Amino acid sequence: MSQPITVFPREPRWQGDSTHQIPFLAYTSDELYQRELERFFYRGHWCYVGLEAEIPQPGDFKRTVIGERSVILVRGLDGQVNVVENVCAHRGMRFCRERHGNVGKSGFTCPYHQWNYSCEGDLRGVPFRRGVKQDGQVLGGMPADFKPEDNGLTKLKVATRGGVVFASFDADVEPFEQYLGPTILGYFDRLFNGRKLKILGYNRQRIPGNWKLMQENIKDPYHPGLLHTWFVTFGLWRADNKSQLKMDAQHRHAAMISTRGSAGKSEQVTQVSSFKESMQLNDPRFLDIVPEPWWEGPTAVMTTLFPSVILQQQVNSVSTRHIQPNGHGSFDFVWTHFGFDDDDDAMTQRRLRQANLFGPAGFVSADDGEVIEFSQQAFESKPFHRTLAELGGRDVGDTEHMVTETLIRGMYRYWRNVMEA
Repeated sequence: MSQPITVFPREPRWQGDSTHQIPFLAYTSDELYQRELERFFYRGHWCYVGLEAEIPQPGDFKRTVIGERSVILVRGLDGQVNVVENVCAHRGMRFCRERHGNVGKSGFTCPYHQWNYSCEGDLRGVPFRRGVKQDGQVLGGMPADFKPEDNGLTKLKVATRGGVVFASFDADVEPFEQYLGPTILGYFDRLFNGRKLKILGYNRQRIPGNWKLMQENIKDPYHPGLLHTWFVTFGLWRADNKSQLKMDAQHRHAAMISTRGSAGKSEQVTQVSSFKESMQLNDPRFLDIVPEPWWEGPTAVMTTLFPSVILQQQVNSVSTRHIQPNGHGSFDFVWTHFGFDDDDDAMTQRRLRQANLFGPAGFVSADDGEVIEFSQQAFESKPFHRTLAELGGRDVGDTEHMVTETLIRGMYRYWRNVMEA
């Protein structure tokens, strides 16, 4: 007797209009993933592309991505910041292959047929546009009505604030400040307060998990005081720390705010297996934490800007973390560690040292990459199942504590509003 065929749903099965149970299918469906790219990365949203400090001189460029589309962040000869798509207008080749560089006055040239573009994306040169002379005749060439101004690179809308660059394929996207909303904009400006940025270095990793899982991870204050031995033992992020969770009005962006407590025993952490009372540092300079006056109060603020970036301020370590989707079950995660131009040498070394907590092999962040990979493996094996996000109740709202999954519920409320429209 033949076995019955199991038919899996094509759309996630939610409980009514709630988001406290998240179907595994939201992480495993290629069809949903393609819709996410279109609705979150290519339309209606601002996406992170880099820092102005990465392109300080005219002609400097950085190749990066929005969603799965390759784009180039480039400073024009007039000093303006531009973002253009890395797709030649002629035959569609991704012409720029270097991650960073300077094209000077020559601009970008596609190696396939040597079409040349300015740093603003305007078409400047087409070989044999007017044909070639042979035996007194002009042969070939582009049509007489061919217009270079109609055949430039795709130019994205650009927003810069505090030295950070965002771009959008959508010319009608709302203003950047409105996109963040006043609450999250305040935390953005707390980190990027006008001081000139200085690039310290990069980390890059590919994580075999759905891109949303990293947004969730940094909207999840439940796990840091349980998963991360470093955070719990040395008091950088624990359940008993003074904390707040804040969202924008649409619940897509969020800030997790924590103030470091005292390392050691407390009623909340003595039963947590990740707390290691006997753990000691071979190099105590990892805890050489210096209060910075412009960051009064909280010692850590983790800001998630949906869909593409996480802004990190953990004690003296600051970075952007760029989420670059690569299929429904994989994403590249690019860390840009930075400091400020007025940092002295001691502070620069302190930021670099504390950056060892983060990145692919970080004392803390290595844990996150591993649990995301294992989660995705389970999702793929059981796409009809669901996760729970019920800590702190089933509602969505700001809180004055971190024992809640409200930010995750909020993100999926927004996700449903857009994906089910």
